[in-house]
Amino acid sequence: MRVLAAGDHFVRNSLIAEALRRDLPDAALDLTELTLPWPLEPFGPVGEVEEASDAEDALIAALDGIEVCVTQMAPFTERVLDAAPALRMIAVCRSWPVNVNVAAAEARGIRVVCAPGRNAAATAEFTLGLMLSALRRIPEAHNSLTAKGHWDGSSYTYEQSGTELEDASVGVIGYGAVGSRVARVLGAFGSTVDIYDPYVRGDVHGMRAPSLEAMLRRCRVITLHARLTPETRGMIGAHELSLMPRGSVLVNTARGGLVDTEALCEALDSGRLAAAALDVYEEEPPRPGSRLFSTPNLVLTPHVGGASREVARKAAAFIATQIRAYALRAL
Repeated sequence: MRVLAAGDHFVRNSLIAEALRRDLPDAALDLTELTLPWPLEPFGPVGEVEEASDAEDALIAALDGIEVCVTQMAPFTERVLDAAPALRMIAVCRSWPVNVNVAAAEARGIRVVCAPGRNAAATAEFTLGLMLSALRRIPEAHNSLTAKGHWDGSSYTYEQSGTELEDASVGVIGYGAVGSRVARVLGAFGSTVDIYDPYVRGDVHGMRAPSLEAMLRRCRVITLHARLTPETRGMIGAHELSLMPRGSVLVNTARGGLVDTEALCEALDSGRLAAAALDVYEEEPPRPGSRLFSTPNLVLTPHVGGASREVARKAAAFIATQIRAYALRAL
């Protein structure tokens, strides 16, 4: 079986090769490699797919005679698929194959698999880190000490002190693999947790909010874990932010398009929000001079919530099991 490992600088080809060789005998595996530039170069739209490395030509050349491709960021557009007649399986090391034109692949008889939940634990942990950073003003405390070179006692004044998660009302929007983990950990902190996800049935770790507006009016901390769809795009805008209690905090580690950036900056500038923390943005990376960089009380990180060494290893291992199952069926 001819396999192309189209890894990058996160899910490395060495991890993919190690996982494949653990699950497949060497005699059954003819492995070649292509290294894509992500994350040293940002992903973006390529052809008709949403998030991929701009590497169609290099991918087409590498796919000659390839039956299975393992990747995270390779752009499987119609153009690429047309140039790969031997391809039978695309294994994507992500929670969702947004770098693949799935309909076009399936129309050609190509199976597409992915690794759902691969970064759920990492993103949930990072969410709590951002939440604590915003609530307790950790970046400001760090910067005051390192920039000024002396102990700034004003960080301990009542006005500059942050707030705790214990007994705080926290709203979790989206109760999937990440949101459910965040809710459980918040319970351990002693937070009062509200859940809003109209698509989830059954028990949840917290109380179900009757509506999004009811949650926003009640909770002093909001954390976003919904998928970006036409229905959820811009779900937190000026109106929604105006419903939140004055001095609230917003955290987004899901997708930037869930939040109206300008409305968020206005809410922070006006003092309606005490703080916000973002790992994702409407435009990635944000343009130089973006208002985000001059808005107060805003913690920013460059879409690294799901980046841990464990995530890369988990993704490669999960995909290897999928390929092994495919190989056994093909025998």
